[in-house]
Amino acid sequence: DVQLQASGGGLVQPGGSLRLSCAASGFTFSSHAMGWFRQAPGKRREFVATINWRGDHPYYADSVNGRFTISRDNVKNTLYLQMNSLNAEDTAVYYCSRARFGAVVSAEGEYDSWGRGTQVTVSS
Repeated sequence: DVQLQASGGGLVQPGGSLRLSCAASGFTFSSHAMGWFRQAPGKRREFVATINWRGDHPYYADSVNGRFTISRDNVKNTLYLQMNSLNAEDTAVYYCSRARFGAVVSAEGEYDSWGRGTQVTVSS
């Protein structure tokens, strides 16, 4: 079975940083693009970042571009999201997800497996 376990969330002050991890198992990790999405209270889930199968082509939502960095380790089967300069608008549950194919995609419908999510709260 495909399993995606996100971790690393928590409470951080505005301007702070967090690094999320997503441990993947049950499939050939290096064959799939991977992505991060988030859902804030009362809002729809939204795309945050994606990276291609090889890890050399990231793509970001405008709202996080320049502040967040997505990366992956195909040996450790792990996806990462380094989040810097966090603000209150970044507060959400963050989900890692597996894309159907190897190329970067931002549409939620192109992802077929989802982890349980990790809470990120930005507050003073």
